[in-house]
Amino acid sequence: MKKSLLVLALVATFAPMLAQAEAGDWVVRARAVNISPDEDSRLGKTVNKNVARVMSPGAELSVDSNTIPELDISYYITKNIAAELILALGSKHDVSIKGEAGAVVPNQLLGSVDALPPTLTAQWHFNPDQTIDPYVGAGVNYTVMLDRNLNLRKGPLAGSKIKIDSDSWGYALQAGVDINLKDGWLINADVKYVTIDTDVKLKVGGKWTKIDSLDIDPWVIGFGIGKKF
Repeated sequence: MKKSLLVLALVATFAPMLAQAEAGDWVVRARAVNISPDEDSRLGKTVNKNVARVMSPGAELSVDSNTIPELDISYYITKNIAAELILALGSKHDVSIKGEAGAVVPNQLLGSVDALPPTLTAQWHFNPDQTIDPYVGAGVNYTVMLDRNLNLRKGPLAGSKIKIDSDSWGYALQAGVDINLKDGWLINADVKYVTIDTDVKLKVGGKWTKIDSLDIDPWVIGFGIGKKF
């Protein structure tokens, strides 16, 4: 009984100081995020069809992961509904040929690309008045390819230029949790799945030829802190 009374007293003491969200509130979060591509590549099949039979059909483009800082700004439309704009610095990723590349065009590093992926989501917060406030969200993503030039470095086509052909519109799914602290501060954990689709082209004989339809589709996992205003 005494323990129960003590818990109730602590809740009553700290509850007024928690960062409770209200309509019209702004929240700024700073996160460290790991961007881990879940790519789907058809490089070998497309090269053999559009250029020449120089690769195994199992050859793929691989995009490595990266960890970057992220800033996001949320606006609470109601106590439970928030709109979040996710801003991040460009994320640089190495791009390689992997899999069964074959003897003619071997596995190799092609270079790196720099992607800027601003994302807008609408969130539903389940417990905005509680210490632990989980949420889910969905929205749209537009990825700008800032540095999209690659090169073949090995094999008979060494020196040939490769480019990421286009920017990408996609959707984003999101889930996370805010742990509300005193004076408007909070701790945040967040995971997003973002679709990023683009064509990849090779310059052969002065002409750009499609060699892959690359779906990058990264998982973005972040941890950080935030402040309500």
